[in-house]
Amino acid sequence: MTINGKGLIAGRQRSGILSMMTLLMLSMITGCSQSNPNQGTIPEQSPQAQATVSTPVAQLGKTKVVTTFLPIYLFTKAVAGNVADVEILVPPGTEVHEYQATPENVKAIATANVLVKNGLGLEGFLENTVKNAQNTKLAEIDASKGIKPLNEISPVVKTAKEEEDHEHAQGNPHVWLDPVLAKQQVTNIRDGLIAADPANKVTYEANAAAYIKELESLNNEFQRTLQKTPSCTFITFHDAFPYLAKRYNLKQVAVVQIPEDQLSPTDVQNAVNAVKKYKVKALFSEPGVDNKLLSSLSKDLKLTLRPLDSLETGETDPQHYFKAMKANLQILETSCK
Repeated sequence: MTINGKGLIAGRQRSGILSMMTLLMLSMITGCSQSNPNQGTIPEQSPQAQATVSTPVAQLGKTKVVTTFLPIYLFTKAVAGNVADVEILVPPGTEVHEYQATPENVKAIATANVLVKNGLGLEGFLENTVKNAQNTKLAEIDASKGIKPLNEISPVVKTAKEEEDHEHAQGNPHVWLDPVLAKQQVTNIRDGLIAADPANKVTYEANAAAYIKELESLNNEFQRTLQKTPSCTFITFHDAFPYLAKRYNLKQVAVVQIPEDQLSPTDVQNAVNAVKKYKVKALFSEPGVDNKLLSSLSKDLKLTLRPLDSLETGETDPQHYFKAMKANLQILETSCK
């Protein structure tokens, strides 16, 4: 019994010692956690929470980029991704050739880091707008730098004397409708953004490479499809497609200018004669253009009037370029059979 009693006492002593040690360790841990309440909360944050906390700081440092009109916006947004804020000056669907700048445009350029334009004289409103903005730190990117412009490669038939043509003193500016030239524009935009914002060089290069790969795929698709219909002749009512025609061995044989207002019988006959003269397979208007004269003209000539998109209107998702161009390809394939 004595031995058992001593053993019991010894066991109780050990148990008491262990309990005291446990309490001491717990108090030390509690004291450490209470000594600096700011510690202990940060490690418990999820990666998503930490990212949310840092996002406002990142946004404040973003490069502000303004672009002139839709195709240039699409290319620039594709390259910039989320590391720069990209805006557009000319609302999609607005006639860029005759656009008049607004006070909001001046303000946007005045507060921007970078301005991206198509070039080749397309944005006639831009020169005075930039001067009025008085932004001495503005970096300008000419997306058409290094691209040799085409002058008029098909005759322009004017059906009415009062109808004014878009003057392209520096050559036809619609280079974005050729996927190969669009690659050059994306490259120019990439290089310009890197020069203005070198901290995000890796992102710009990766985004541009991915978009260019899609453009190369699109070009291959055009070549495979349109080689089945060589030398397809067409007439359009907007001189937007000479680069597309040249790239894929199509023939834009004439551009017939028809104003939206009423024409005299003589003017109508001029349009009919022009289409008959070139023995065309296709008549192309633009999406959303409701011109009764064009519809009537196509019926008289027993040709289907189909829309060919110049991409000056549409969605602001960079993928819209491929969506619209693939729709154009389907129209061309159908019309040229």
